[in-house]
Amino acid sequence: MKNEKLKNRKIISLAITGASGVQYGFRLLEMLLQKDCTVYLMVSKAAQVVIGLETDIELPGRCNDMQAFLVDRYACAKDQLHVFGEDEWTAPTASGGGRVDAMVVCPCSMGALSAVATGASNNLIERSADVMLKERRKLIMVPRETPYSDIHLENMLKLSRMGAVMLCANPGFYNKAETIDDLIDFVVAKILDQLAIEHDLQPHWGE
Repeated sequence: MKNEKLKNRKIISLAITGASGVQYGFRLLEMLLQKDCTVYLMVSKAAQVVIGLETDIELPGRCNDMQAFLVDRYACAKDQLHVFGEDEWTAPTASGGGRVDAMVVCPCSMGALSAVATGASNNLIERSADVMLKERRKLIMVPRETPYSDIHLENMLKLSRMGAVMLCANPGFYNKAETIDDLIDFVVAKILDQLAIEHDLQPHWGE
C-alpha cells in the first residue's frame, strides 16, 4: 500500500533562484508538501543570499542539513522532500529518464530566465529546466522583476513559444487581500492551478 501511494504521488521540481520574492517559493514548497507531492528542491547560491536578506529563515548551506531543516519546518514525511545541489548531476531532474511531472522556478531571476532560454545548462537548475522543455513537460517560470528590459521580454517570449508558462509574481487585489500573506497566496494559488493541484488558498473566479 505504501509503495502504491509513493507511485501515485505527483513529483514536482522546485527551483528557488536569486530574485526577490523567496516567500513565494517557500509558500509553494509548503503547499506542495501539504498536498502530498514529492518535491525535488534546488536552491541557488544567490537565492540563499536573498533568503538571508528577506526572511528570518536560517537556512543551512549543506543540502543534507537543508533537507532535514525543511522536513522539520514543514512537518512532512522524510521521503517527500529531496534537496539537490547545483552540481549534483546524478539528480533525477538532470535526465529525461527521471520521473518528474512538472517544474517551477519560483522566484525566477532574470539570470536564470536567460540561461534557460539559451539552453546554457551550466548547473542543475538550468539543466532541469532544459529537460522539461525537451521532454515537453510542464515548466512554470515565476519572474519577479520590474521593469522588464527588451532582453527580459524577448527571453520570456522565447520560452513561452517553447511551451513554458510565464507566471509573473503579480498578485491581484479583487479578493480584497488583508495581509501580505494573502498576496503571496494569490500567486501561489495561480501556480497550483497550473499544476492541477486542488487548494483553498483563493476562491476561483465566479465562486
